[in-house]
Amino acid sequence: MWRQGRWTTEPKEDTVRNVTLAEIAQRAGVHLSTVSRSLSANPSGVSEPTVKRIQAIANEMGYQPDPAAGMLRTGRSRVIGAVVPRLTDYVLARIYEGIDESARLNDYQTFITGTNDDVNLRLSRIDSLMARRVEGVIVGDARLDGDELVGYLKRRGIPYVLVNRRLRGHLSVTTDDVKGGHLAADHLIELGHTKVGVVAGPEFASTCVERTYGFVQRFLTAGIGVPDSHIVTSRPDAEGGYFAASQLLRDHPDITAIFAINDFAAIGAYGASRENGREIGEDIAIVGFNDVPLTRFMSVPLTSVHSPMFEMGQKAAQLLTEVIASESKEQHESVLLEPELRIRESSTGMRSSPAS
Repeated sequence: MWRQGRWTTEPKEDTVRNVTLAEIAQRAGVHLSTVSRSLSANPSGVSEPTVKRIQAIANEMGYQPDPAAGMLRTGRSRVIGAVVPRLTDYVLARIYEGIDESARLNDYQTFITGTNDDVNLRLSRIDSLMARRVEGVIVGDARLDGDELVGYLKRRGIPYVLVNRRLRGHLSVTTDDVKGGHLAADHLIELGHTKVGVVAGPEFASTCVERTYGFVQRFLTAGIGVPDSHIVTSRPDAEGGYFAASQLLRDHPDITAIFAINDFAAIGAYGASRENGREIGEDIAIVGFNDVPLTRFMSVPLTSVHSPMFEMGQKAAQLLTEVIASESKEQHESVLLEPELRIRESSTGMRSSPAS
């Protein structure tokens, strides 16, 4: 307190002083190197009781590791980056949660950045990650139309793994999207639908292309053609789904079922169907993809192909840390996760012809 031109007590410092390894070593009565090994991610050469005692002392003293000092000492940042198209997308957020948990368990930190599927923004965002000295990158926005970002990482020898979307010849962790398309088609074929439409999403995303391919292929196998005019590309969101489904129902009013490449596009298709006088689950069936939780609680719950999003992120991070450790991608293999069809009211009890 300030009184009569002087402090009556010493003012407190605004910042907390970092506890050093040397101070912990002095308190524990051990060599500095013993403390360093005991507080590392994988203690070695120190007995378990000693490790626990030193960790307890460090916690008691309020020790916080210095990432910068650790990087200078080891030459490693223990940081991985993640690039995704949209930070607000539930599917991508769930995948990132899996990435972050797996990274944490492997003693890595993560940084995530969104690109909005913008070709130029992708390269600037990857530069930002490189400035953070990331040891590897998980790419969630790979493009089929010539991927400069993936080429950039490959040329520079930066370890990377693709997630959600895939490219031939590159390590990836994805759902088996072709099989997911098969599941959606089989369900609608069993219900007797022969006039179907597809909200296909953008042509540069493997998820959209492969789900559409699997769906159409299954109908062809059953002897039922899906004309090109029944397949409409779109943005992969609710607005895109709305406009694509509106076009389908306007141009082909005999359509009795719509397959949308993700649940948000399917939600848009709900709106378009109602505007066209169709009753979802009564005279038009709608099937989505991913099985986002909110779709279960819609007025007409959505039938959807379940994708293991969290597990996808976990496995992508695990694979990347293995690649970083081995410094070779040749000994690793891509992972395809199994989709499952979750049947709900949006597709059940359907007639095979539109309402009169």
